[in-house]
Amino acid sequence: MACILHLETATHLCSVALSRDGVVLATRDHTSTGFSHAEKLNVFIDEVLKEAAVAMKDLSAVAVGIGPGSYTGLRIGLSAAKGLCYALDIPIIGIGTLDTMVANLLSAHSVSLATSCLWPMIDARRMEVFTQCVTEGETPEPMPLLLSPEWVAGLDKSKQHIVFGDGADKAADLFKNIPHVRYIAGIAPYASSMCALAHE
Repeated sequence: MACILHLETATHLCSVALSRDGVVLATRDHTSTGFSHAEKLNVFIDEVLKEAAVAMKDLSAVAVGIGPGSYTGLRIGLSAAKGLCYALDIPIIGIGTLDTMVANLLSAHSVSLATSCLWPMIDARRMEVFTQCVTEGETPEPMPLLLSPEWVAGLDKSKQHIVFGDGADKAADLFKNIPHVRYIAGIAPYASSMCALAHE
């Protein structure tokens, strides 16, 4: 049985989950306006292991979000994951933060990738975001994007464009009354959404 610890620290969300064979056993999530990851991460790791009655030595791997996102947050998450994997001699699994957001969206909302383009967006300050356009059978590399009325106007009107994440949250007004753009609030890269990706 594969028991995997999942860490996601690329955004203001500090998120930890523990899963066995793809089933979530325990989670801890904390969002703040600043970065409290250094304070929270190791505490959360300890708490999920204790809640699930899993010993550190029983871990099969550690999955960790690899961004894009905050350098500070990523450094903390990756350092913790690498330290654990080195000490326990287990694999480390890198999961794209935007991929985790897409997995979260697809688990919570009915979306057709055949007719939609998914735009997971991570806040990169001002009106900039990190994003990628996910369609059926295609997941391009993450890219920086400046959100603007011109960008919205240039979107393919034959598809529904679904925008989500904290990058979309800050620009919600930009997407109002645009028939081919659907803004969905409340989607974040929770570590629990990494489970299926990591086990795969």
